[in-house]
Amino acid sequence: MFNDLTSPQSLLASRRSGKPRDLVAPGPDAATLRAILTSAMRVPDHGKLAPWRFVIVEGDQRDALSDLIIAAYRRETPDAGRLEIEAMDQFARQAPTLIVVISAPVQESKIPLWEQELSAGAACMQLLNAIHAHGFFGGWLTAWPAFNDDVRRAFCGDGQRVAGFVFAGSLQKAQDERPRPDFDAVVSRWNPPVTQG
Repeated sequence: MFNDLTSPQSLLASRRSGKPRDLVAPGPDAATLRAILTSAMRVPDHGKLAPWRFVIVEGDQRDALSDLIIAAYRRETPDAGRLEIEAMDQFARQAPTLIVVISAPVQESKIPLWEQELSAGAACMQLLNAIHAHGFFGGWLTAWPAFNDDVRRAFCGDGQRVAGFVFAGSLQKAQDERPRPDFDAVVSRWNPPVTQG
């Protein structure tokens, strides 16, 4: 493991995504995964709606997931070549642990849909933070499967959609740090509009 988890600052400042295709065993065991998911539920949630769901895809279910994704891709892209099909298969088999995060807004609530969807995104991010805090690496992907209706129906109820596929596992070697945004390019101070009067 390559995480420096000695302080909250180092924990947050050192979190980075691991490419799911590079994540290997071991992944979180059942007790650790439960702790990770419990932490992921501690996100802002206006109205206490829990407008998200977590679906664990077990290791012995990866064949079925691959079959689902490949069949859906072939229906949408009948002339798909071998490399495209292999990419769909690889997507389903990456990393030892896979959690599908579902955006599950409560349609009849007065809480705006946008706020509920933001809460689902926050759940994905908190899931990544919790994976990191437990000494693993995580990667949050959407990609083609997240937007395909056949795949969505396999995981989601009416009015729900896939917020992301979150993969977790270990890295065999440290990754180089990727470039991060320049602080001053993305942080500014508000200038109130000048009022006429």
